[in-house]
Amino acid sequence: MAAILCLETATTNCSVALSIDGKVVAAREENNQKYSHSEKLHVFIEEVLIEAQLDKSKLEAIAVSKGPGSYTGLRIGVSAAKGLCFALDLPLISTFTLEVLARQVQDKDCYILPLLDARRMEVYSAVFDSEKKPLRETKAEILNENSFLEYLEQKKTVFLGDGSNKFEAICKHPNALFLKDKFPSAKDMSHLAETKYQNSDFENVAYFEPYYLKEFMLG
Repeated sequence: MAAILCLETATTNCSVALSIDGKVVAAREENNQKYSHSEKLHVFIEEVLIEAQLDKSKLEAIAVSKGPGSYTGLRIGVSAAKGLCFALDLPLISTFTLEVLARQVQDKDCYILPLLDARRMEVYSAVFDSEKKPLRETKAEILNENSFLEYLEQKKTVFLGDGSNKFEAICKHPNALFLKDKFPSAKDMSHLAETKYQNSDFENVAYFEPYYLKEFMLG
């Protein structure tokens, strides 16, 4: 039985989940535009463990969403994850934030494009097939009306994340489907974290850093 504490703080959504054998047994999250992660994260961790009636000593790994995303959010989440790993002598697992977000799409035979806000008309983007397999590297790119045409021209393409609103305003393609109010959540990290745990795919706790993708901008 792998008990993994999952932390997702890459966006305004501060999210914690406890996964046992790849299934979420307790979770807490709050989406606050003021980035209250530093106040809420450790409270949520304690509440999740209490709800699951699991002592910290019984955890077997800590999983954290590595980015891209908010510099502030990522820094808080990774710092908390590393602190727990050092204190409890646990392995650290990282997951890509955009892959976590993509797991919220259940549509078949489509492309999945999670988009996270990167200021102005720029977004962090990735492309997945309906089986959540990556089709392209993660990018920071500036949107225009012709963005992602190579996918839109082929079949239905699902956009989600807090950057998708920007593209919806300029995209008129009939194959574009936009899911509203979707943010990365620790509840969607469980399968990814469990797979990495079973494969002993761990990070070096001392040297691990978030995947910022672009230079620091506060927010």
